[in-house]
Amino acid sequence: MTNLFLTQSGGLLGPIASLLGWILNVIYEFLSMFHIENAALCIVLFTFIVKSLMIPLTVKQQKFTKISSKMNPELMKIQEKYKGKRDEISMRKQQLETQAVYQKYGASPTSGCLPMLITLPILFALYQVIYRIPAYIGDIYNLYENIATGLKDTPNFATILADNLHVTGLSADSSIKSIIDALTKFTSGNWSELAKAFPGISDTIASNSDKIIHINSFVGGLNIADNPLSKAIPGLIVPILAVATQWYSTKQMTAANGMDKNAPGAASMKAMNTFMPLFSGFICLSLPIGIGIYWVAGSVFQIIQQFAINKHFEKVDIDELVEKSVEKAKKKKKHVDYEATLQELAKKQTKSIGDKAGAYNNVTNKKSSISSKANSSASSKADQTDTNDNRTYKAGSIAEKANLLKGMNSSGKGEK
Repeated sequence: MTNLFLTQSGGLLGPIASLLGWILNVIYEFLSMFHIENAALCIVLFTFIVKSLMIPLTVKQQKFTKISSKMNPELMKIQEKYKGKRDEISMRKQQLETQAVYQKYGASPTSGCLPMLITLPILFALYQVIYRIPAYIGDIYNLYENIATGLKDTPNFATILADNLHVTGLSADSSIKSIIDALTKFTSGNWSELAKAFPGISDTIASNSDKIIHINSFVGGLNIADNPLSKAIPGLIVPILAVATQWYSTKQMTAANGMDKNAPGAASMKAMNTFMPLFSGFICLSLPIGIGIYWVAGSVFQIIQQFAINKHFEKVDIDELVEKSVEKAKKKKKHVDYEATLQELAKKQTKSIGDKAGAYNNVTNKKSSISSKANSSASSKADQTDTNDNRTYKAGSIAEKANLLKGMNSSGKGEK
């Protein structure tokens, strides 16, 4: 028993955990008015209440899922259209066409993620509250405090705890809250061992631990502070129920959404739906039964909630839902004409191609001009030669004889 925590959850989750802990304490005190002091029942009611507060976020996510079922075929066509194209123009066109589809249906790529981002901190804080019930329920905290105070007043209590119950991390300077952190990890059998190790305060330990065990008791003689494997029967019922209810809940949600197996993210969603039920079972086997009760209660509530949501959306026209979503999106932000943007992008692409063709023609024309000039120059020189050859010379002169011999050589005459 080495991992000691602060009595209450701190950090970023601290304020959320404090609010949820206050709700849990109110539930416990309300039940105490009817002489019902049971932490397991408080966990079930607490889970139902917190889940109920998150219904608006769940409904919003379901609306996005319904709209996505109609929107995904168009998104898949766009992906297929630009498959394998990685040039800048094609990628920009694909992005603009995708955004145009989202705008058409009044949705956003982050619409489905936002509710999850909001609920995750709540769920993590909820887990911390369930794991540290004595830190948030005043009456239960007082029972642990009575024992912790007696231990702290005993000389060398930290050494005795380490030698007899293998509790490490405590010292003579440890605070009452740190001692309570160690005591909250005790199973039903640890309390009798603690009383034997501290005979001077055995009566205090016995009276307060009996109340703690009574508060933590669950059906079949289980204790929410115990591990399911400590009493396999009926302890393993909790992990089995956690897996079964989680599996049915995910199956129910998948059937309601009607997601196409070829849709983007369908494969990862299927893997997640298979993994999560098994993960919840593993969590329930590794941690105290109280956490397992939370998982089961949460899944049962989700099943009931999903059934009600499915009945609601059966009466809702998807086209009407899309129309309302579009109107709501227009109020939130300025409408963007993606069609005009695509046309402008196409014009730029055409202009770019035209500029390249014009540059090529200019180069070709320059080459032709240079070639023409060269041919003209050569022709001019030839004409000049011919002109020079037709000149008249004085009869009987040496020049006339030389020219006559030149003509004979060019015509092939005079050769021997």
